Amino acid sequence: MRAARLIKLVLLLQSRPSMTGAELARQLEVSERTIARDVLALSEAGVPVYADRGRTGGYRLVGGYRTRLTGLGRTEAEALFLSGVPSALREMGLADAASAARLKVSAALLPELRDASASASQRFHLDAPGWWREGDPPPLLPAVADAVWDDRPVTARYRRRDTEVERGLEPYGLVLKGGVWYLAARAAGGFRVYRVDRFTAVAAGADRFERDETFDLPGFWEERAAEFARSILRDRVGLRLTPEGARRLPHVTDRMAAEEALRAADAPDDHGRVSVTLRVESLEVAYEQVLGLGPEAEVLKPQALRDRFAEAAARSADLYR
Repeated sequence: MRAARLIKLVLLLQSRPSMTGAELARQLEVSERTIARDVLALSEAGVPVYADRGRTGGYRLVGGYRTRLTGLGRTEAEALFLSGVPSALREMGLADAASAARLKVSAALLPELRDASASASQRFHLDAPGWWREGDPPPLLPAVADAVWDDRPVTARYRRRDTEVERGLEPYGLVLKGGVWYLAARAAGGFRVYRVDRFTAVAAGADRFERDETFDLPGFWEERAAEFARSILRDRVGLRLTPEGARRLPHVTDRMAAEEALRAADAPDDHGRVSVTLRVESLEVAYEQVLGLGPEAEVLKPQALRDRFAEAAARSADLYR
């Protein structure tokens, strides 16, 4: 571990004109005393590290010294392409590899371009997990990620409702959707999708499986996500919407279902209202969603849902009398 830290220390100094001991200690997550010992070790090894004394002092490389230790390893190169999703890197155990990769890239850049990474990170940030969600990643995610990177088959136990099943899987790829991790894997029946937080045990095999080079993870996920969205929209409700209700409908219910309903809507009546048939997950979910439209939506059918809204409207009117 110390050798890796020494390399990172040199790369940090190579990417900046000067750094204080406190800055280096913070970047490398060690004490300032450890930094002082590491600098001494580098000097004894022939790396020209110079210490400027005083309040504005720090460490710097002398005479434009350049290390050749900037080649990316495979893990670092792969992690670099995920560096825009820091939470995903941390959860998969790749944060250190990505950090080393960024340092090596920074060290290889011209001096006038070395602030590009900091400049971009201060202007754009992707926060993948959804709101009001526990931040703890699935405990078996690192093991699953390792199997994905190495193309190793796994024997996994998977929680399905009130039972557990055991499956032999060839893990092809991981997807982070709305803060939830999913695994795309090939099993006996073809390619399937599994929620990683439902794995209770994962054991990777010693050999590697041969990947199907025609498999396209983004395309596969887009297709399965669309199928899933269609499969859960089992019920239908009839609505009469004001122009404002039609505008807001995609924001309170499934966007694809809302757009589909609006495209097939009847012609507006004399008041500009349109009648639509909306696919919904259930009548209970429809009640919660359409309630958010208030007086901009009238439920036409089924009658049981219409009656429920009429009762809710009457109770609301009593509150405001």
